[in-house]
Amino acid sequence: MRRFPSRLAVAGAAVVLTAGLIAPTAAQAAARPATRVGTLKWAALGDSYTAGIIEATGALTAPQDGCARTTGSYPELIRRELGSGADLRDVSCSGAATPDVYANKQSPNGRPLPPLGTDPNAPYPPVPPQVDAVDPDTQVITVGIGGNDLGFAEILKDCIELGAARLGLGTPCKDKYDAQLPGRLDRLRTGYNTMLGALQTKAPSARIYTVGYPHLIPENARLCRYGSLLQFATFTAGDLAWARTRILEPLNLVVEQATSAQQDTYVDLYAGSAGHSVCDGDHWLDGVLTNVVPLEYAVVHPNAKGQAFAATQVENTVLGG
Repeated sequence: MRRFPSRLAVAGAAVVLTAGLIAPTAAQAAARPATRVGTLKWAALGDSYTAGIIEATGALTAPQDGCARTTGSYPELIRRELGSGADLRDVSCSGAATPDVYANKQSPNGRPLPPLGTDPNAPYPPVPPQVDAVDPDTQVITVGIGGNDLGFAEILKDCIELGAARLGLGTPCKDKYDAQLPGRLDRLRTGYNTMLGALQTKAPSARIYTVGYPHLIPENARLCRYGSLLQFATFTAGDLAWARTRILEPLNLVVEQATSAQQDTYVDLYAGSAGHSVCDGDHWLDGVLTNVVPLEYAVVHPNAKGQAFAATQVENTVLGG
């Protein structure tokens, strides 16, 4: 994994970007006026894969509003790397779906904590739509979202329960959900297009970067140990293979296609994280748990290595590294 360049180099790249030397397409140039030289105004939006949420990505940042942003999440890593070269506002929020970015107030659930798996301070007061963090002077917007539009947490929970009931055999989760997926993906596409349009309207001069999801599930689902809480618990191997090809990969494709249609830029985390899934030895994502003793929940999220990888990919794309 490549280390970040020096702060001086990154800050210099930020000035280059704000000066407009990274040329947009002709259509973008016509629609979006040139940005000004100076501190890079950056809004980081997204769901729990952006916010961090789990203990494996550090302590919670302030304000502790239930969104569970952590010190080791990729926006916070980028914030520290850029230093005074950027004014980065991170409003990513665990549990967010696309309407929570462009329209809805969200009531966050906080960080899952032992022994019950729920935050004792939840429910939290509603937080504003994430688009409120964007203004006409915003120059860079990064947004990583979409899994909750598909009901990823619901599917994960059901796949674990159904796999336990079937003792690891068959594809009970596929049998329950497969016919629903085309409709869910269509709703995601609509929501994503609406979200990107709202962000472009709010910040016409901003460069928008969407961030995809990493390689959660290995190409060979048999690498995953049935019953391991450090991996996918009682998910069946057949359902894991189905989830990779019918949920995760189509999710990334919808995000990439919607991004391209709006002439924005997609940051691919999937290809570069192959070989580092939940079930790989050098895993950049943790499974249901990060640790058994002491008990630490992960509910299938990037760990510190995964967030560092995402930070590098986003930084390289935004700053042209």
